[in-house]
Amino acid sequence: MAINCILIVVGVALVLYGADRLTAGASAIARRMNIPEIIIGLTIVAAGTSAPEFFVSFMSALKGTPDMAVGNVVGSNIFNVLLIVGVTAMVTPIAVSRSTVKKDMRWAILASVVFLVLCFDRLSPSLKGNEISRLDGLTLLVMFALFMRTTLKAARKGMNATPDSDADATVQKPESMVKNTAYFAAGLAMLIFGSNMFVDSASSVATTLGVSQGVIGLTIVAGGTSLPELATSVVAAKKGNSAIAIGNVIGSNVFNTLAILGTTAVICPMEINGITTTDIVVMGLSMFVLWLFSYTKFMVERWEGALLTAAFIAYLSMLLMNI
Repeated sequence: MAINCILIVVGVALVLYGADRLTAGASAIARRMNIPEIIIGLTIVAAGTSAPEFFVSFMSALKGTPDMAVGNVVGSNIFNVLLIVGVTAMVTPIAVSRSTVKKDMRWAILASVVFLVLCFDRLSPSLKGNEISRLDGLTLLVMFALFMRTTLKAARKGMNATPDSDADATVQKPESMVKNTAYFAAGLAMLIFGSNMFVDSASSVATTLGVSQGVIGLTIVAGGTSLPELATSVVAAKKGNSAIAIGNVIGSNVFNTLAILGTTAVICPMEINGITTTDIVVMGLSMFVLWLFSYTKFMVERWEGALLTAAFIAYLSMLLMNI
């Protein structure tokens, strides 16, 4: 048990550092190829912060623990909205742009609703025995493609309307392609190795404690893979850029639900056993509540952040009581 707990920590560290190196290398390579910064941010960096969820979910599905894969994504989304936004808002109220409220948040809510519908293969309140099939995965990936098309189209419009602030960047010393490729490769290797170690150790701990893979995915795995989003939001809040937390959370949740679960299901269909309807409803409802809070004054106040944090504590307590 002690060794597995240590391996879980080592696995998380490798996954997080690997995601950072992979993102840094990919971003630098993209800049060398003259890809605009805003496109890099919306694609490579957004995917980079969700890389831990992807690799852990993918490895979980391949290793025959699909509940951990689904629980990882559902738990990460709940963690992002209730705890990360909640704590950040308590530190400093978060201003939310109109486009985020009217476009991005609606995509996140829609993704949650569609995912819940796809989880039901028969008319029963229980999800046990249902499967997220390859067709379900393709549906999620098509939605993700539409989301990215809409987002990139809006980004290009904003880029054309705003002067290029990086016009002088070409005079800077070019970064080594070999070095950045090495960063990318090393990051990818650490992600694969670390996520493999993480899943094996977490599964062993779950078996030893008699806890379901779904609960482990919703708690330990979800919390560990959400650390990049937590770190990004806390740093942004300290620098007075708390609004970044909202964009980070919304982008991550959409990517998790549509891209990660979609890709994983296409490669390896996942049977649901330990994840309940309540877990997925909490994921969608938390996003809806955040949208309501943001829609009123385009601001998440401190008391609203406290409510989100309290809701997360209540949900976590419910999970632990049902073990």
